[in-house]
Amino acid sequence: MHLPTYTPYDGSAKPFTIGLMPLDLARWIEPDADWARYIDEKHALICTHRGEVFVAEDDTGDAQQEVLDLLRAHLAERHPQLRSDMMASDFPPLLKAGLLVQDDLVIMRRKADGWHLVAGFVAFPSSWSLREKFGRPMQAIHADVPGFGEGTRNAAMITRIFDSLQVAQPVERMNWSVNMTDELFLPLAKHRRPPQSKTFTIAERFARVERQTLRKLPMSGDILFTIRIYVDPIAAIHDHPRAAALAENFAAQLDGLDERQAAYKGLTLQKAELSAQLRALANALSPA
Repeated sequence: MHLPTYTPYDGSAKPFTIGLMPLDLARWIEPDADWARYIDEKHALICTHRGEVFVAEDDTGDAQQEVLDLLRAHLAERHPQLRSDMMASDFPPLLKAGLLVQDDLVIMRRKADGWHLVAGFVAFPSSWSLREKFGRPMQAIHADVPGFGEGTRNAAMITRIFDSLQVAQPVERMNWSVNMTDELFLPLAKHRRPPQSKTFTIAERFARVERQTLRKLPMSGDILFTIRIYVDPIAAIHDHPRAAALAENFAAQLDGLDERQAAYKGLTLQKAELSAQLRALANALSPA
């Protein structure tokens, strides 16, 4: 069992906050040993669920090409070892771009009423539908996220951040959730899934981490939103060098969720039990 790459549930990324940090462009894309598995699954999803994983407004071709060109240049410089996958020549540029990296790709464009999702290749959604969000402004996209809907302080702040984002200074943030599966393609919202049992073990739960980056495109002025998914068994915490602290902090993050936040994350029925098991793990691993 490999160690988690990122552990934002340790308190370094507080849930339901914006939490943007400056991003060194050298770290923009982070391919790892699972690259081929992600790319193979993307190819399969294009064949079976293309209408669910790819959307684009008609006038986004130039911006899509800009994304493809930026990614090719970055990978050639930073990760030349990656093979260039064979792909259909008639694929839109954003599909071609997404087949180069493990990340999902979304293009946001400024319109009169805010920043809209105008194109996306999202193979690994975390309980949301790309088709449902397509064409909508950011405040509508976040309508069901506690504290981020239209008229909230966070919604206004996101618009200001997007408006002021500079080409030379991309940003990143982390997010996390808990799931019963390690599947990458999870388009079904948690509230539409069967209820999760209160009885389980840590070995049956997975931490799903999103590493998100925002980069303003220099030619179009659109914003590229990348989303890299990492899925690790929560049990992998046991072997982490900071295992006891990590388990304790994860429990504290769960305890800090209010009812609405826990419901949004699909944790209403299992938050208390998961927190208790994490604290038991922390106690077992703490020095006597």
